[in-house]
Amino acid sequence: MTEKGILIEEKAARFERVLPGPIERVWEHLTGSEHLPLWFGGSGMKYEIEGGEGGKVDLANGHVRGVVTRWEPPSLLSYTWNLSGPHGERLPESFLTFELQPREDGEVLLVLTHRPIGKPFQPYTLMGWHTFLDLLAALLRGEELENSDEAMRRNGALYGVENPMHGPAQNEGA
Repeated sequence: MTEKGILIEEKAARFERVLPGPIERVWEHLTGSEHLPLWFGGSGMKYEIEGGEGGKVDLANGHVRGVVTRWEPPSLLSYTWNLSGPHGERLPESFLTFELQPREDGEVLLVLTHRPIGKPFQPYTLMGWHTFLDLLAALLRGEELENSDEAMRRNGALYGVENPMHGPAQNEGA
């Protein structure tokens, strides 16, 4: 042990996607309670992000809870990400940031960063955000949305997730 500080490295997930604009429309799909269930989880569940720093985040009936740390419409949204496990246990806190940049062609560059991601959660986090962003892009393009379970299975193969419908806690030792 030493009293001297040390640097540690954290793993983060990062995605970049070009989406149909305008930027205000993309922002509304990232923050609006009527849009979030369409790409982020499913109908019949509560999805709410209270606008403004300090606002409450409650996604998927409380499966994800957090607090808005940056609210700069329509270009920057950050919040804490407190995930509950399948039996209600709290998993390690992380931080999610969406950055939106308008492009000259009318489209919008979305940059998603999620950090830190613990080793057992890395492939699941990548698979999940890949799937959610696929669904968000299709929704914004006005396309018919793929079944999210099927999309998770397809994207699970990209990231080496054998059972995409269960998290690392359920798959340990399997």
